[in-house]
Amino acid sequence: MANWNDPQPRKGFGASPSLDGRTAGRTTYDAGLRRHMLSIYNYMASGVLLSGIVALLFMPYALQMMQSPIKWLVMLAPLGFVFAISGGANRFSEGTLKALYWAFAAVMGLSLSTIFIIYTGSSIAVTFFATAAAFAGLSLYGYTTKKDLSGFGTFLIMGVVGILIASLVNMFVGSSALQMAISVLGVLIFAGLTAYDTQMLKNQYYQLQGTDFIGKAVVLGALSLYLDFINMFQFLLSFMGQRN
Repeated sequence: MANWNDPQPRKGFGASPSLDGRTAGRTTYDAGLRRHMLSIYNYMASGVLLSGIVALLFMPYALQMMQSPIKWLVMLAPLGFVFAISGGANRFSEGTLKALYWAFAAVMGLSLSTIFIIYTGSSIAVTFFATAAAFAGLSLYGYTTKKDLSGFGTFLIMGVVGILIASLVNMFVGSSALQMAISVLGVLIFAGLTAYDTQMLKNQYYQLQGTDFIGKAVVLGALSLYLDFINMFQFLLSFMGQRN
């Protein structure tokens, strides 16, 4: 089975000895690629929509939820779903992965409902649409650019680990300056990951098309872009949002 996490496509895949064959093959690939990427974007957008609906429905109960022991379940459950989906991609069926993805999006909605306690509704809406516009532009760049972005992958992942460690430290330090730095770096890192992941998903299509894993790759790709979007939104909200 092809390694879905390998951003480099196989050279010469699907080549034909005739020029007409190569042209026809590339046309088929492009049409298939468009369908594949559209499926990923549809799942990603549907997941964000589900999270938003759940967040709005549970907004009246967010304060009570965060004052009860259930807050730890709400905070940690999304991370558990991410590990389950990523770690079980080869073992689980496509249907199971889809079910886990929708469950993840719903639980993330519960977690996101708490932002209404901290920020005004208008600033949340403005930040959301700003994030959506930035995400669309960055993903389009990752899809269309001829520049190989694979070299940025390690640097960006190290950046994610760095801001996670800094966030844990700041839970005890409580520095507003450090929090601002984390937020700015978080926006930049997940902006970069949006372009990087889009190009990686595009390249993976040529490796995985025709295999049984292609359906699972749609779910995994949607999860990656969902995480890029939500994290960029939350970091952007932390310094753009108007607090209650």
